[in-house]
Amino acid sequence: MDFLNLPSRTTGIRTYGLTSIVDFGTPVGELKNILSDYGDYIDIAKIGIGSAYITPNLKDKIHLYKEYQIKPYFGGTLFEKCYLQKKLSEYFSTLQDLGIDWIEISNGTLNIPLQERLQLIFLLKDQFHIIAEVGSKDGNHRMSVSEWQEEIGLLLDAGCEYVITEGRDSGTAGIYEKNGNIKANLIQEVIRELDYKKIIFEAPFPKHQMFFINEIGPNVNLGNVKLSDVLILETQRRGLRSETFYLEDPECILP
Repeated sequence: MDFLNLPSRTTGIRTYGLTSIVDFGTPVGELKNILSDYGDYIDIAKIGIGSAYITPNLKDKIHLYKEYQIKPYFGGTLFEKCYLQKKLSEYFSTLQDLGIDWIEISNGTLNIPLQERLQLIFLLKDQFHIIAEVGSKDGNHRMSVSEWQEEIGLLLDAGCEYVITEGRDSGTAGIYEKNGNIKANLIQEVIRELDYKKIIFEAPFPKHQMFFINEIGPNVNLGNVKLSDVLILETQRRGLRSETFYLEDPECILP
């Protein structure tokens, strides 16, 4: 159908307005069916946490995502495990052997000093497209607004394609309070100082996604989206759900 006036959406190989899904072990056969219907709505696929290390048919899964022009990468937890065990060179070689050209540099579980992460980005940016993550998976860890702004800015300046704001798949850490509420003031201050097109906001549930769409617009980058929610999210982006029903198209015109 194509007769309604709806908010404008980025299309094709997007550079923003991204939907980044998290794959926690979707079987390849099931994934093939999902992508045949909804592949156009997905831009990036994170094979979540450290599951890529033991995922059956991993090469087939990577090939399938690439077939639909979706960028696959491995969750930051696997990077951090390799960092802890001093196996980063083996990890980088494995990514290249598998044809993975996106990598996440994170510190969600380990407290990897920022300068070490910046140095890694400098060393890797000619070999990989880099996504960095800011924020801790520990719901008790607090960062000031200025710390969020400074760290995101430094990571982007170092050569990251995008920076992810930690939210976990539970929506209870990082940019969220432990009770799941969004730190709305933090988000407003971050996008006041930084380019929202370069930030992927983890939004694991539709209620979180609705907040970001209403706050930033239909072309906000959203991550940790469940495969089962891909169509719901695109429906929200198009103003076809009650909570985003009154998105005003003049506010959503693409630059």
